Amino acid sequence: MKIIITGGAACGKSAHAERILCKHTPGGSRLYMATMQPFGDAGQARIARHRKLRAGKGFETAEQYTGLAYFTAAKHYDGILLECITNLLANELFSPEGARQNAVSAILEGINRLEKQCSTLVIVTGEIFSDGETYPPETMQYIKMLGDINRALFDAADAAAESVCGILIPYKGETLL
Repeated sequence: MKIIITGGAACGKSAHAERILCKHTPGGSRLYMATMQPFGDAGQARIARHRKLRAGKGFETAEQYTGLAYFTAAKHYDGILLECITNLLANELFSPEGARQNAVSAILEGINRLEKQCSTLVIVTGEIFSDGETYPPETMQYIKMLGDINRALFDAADAAAESVCGILIPYKGETLL
């Protein structure tokens, strides 16, 4: 099963994703797949906050900043939470070891592989499309690529929802959320 949770920055999407994965894997094995590279004090603080929120929920943690298609879990998990496509795409586009122009296909291939390593996959992604601004070309490329990934994820998902100010708005598969 694949469930997608999207939303803006700091809107509660991670908490919803964790709750949903725990609901679908009671007493089961859970892996938190972290994609955020720990740059600077703000990045470290955000990571520490997420770790604290996951404490006691039975998550193991793996970090994979690029090359998701090459990740092999230590075992088959009842649930994996992939957090977050926005970070993963930035890493694939801008890191020296990233897939660059092949980022969309690399990420989708990695998600397909990750889905085979668990029974329930919950994916967190971002909603960055609503401001109507025009940005420099590399940022517009990032936005377009994120849109391509999100469309593919939503099409293939069993359930999908957006977190808006902490409220979960279902778009698909409401009973699974």
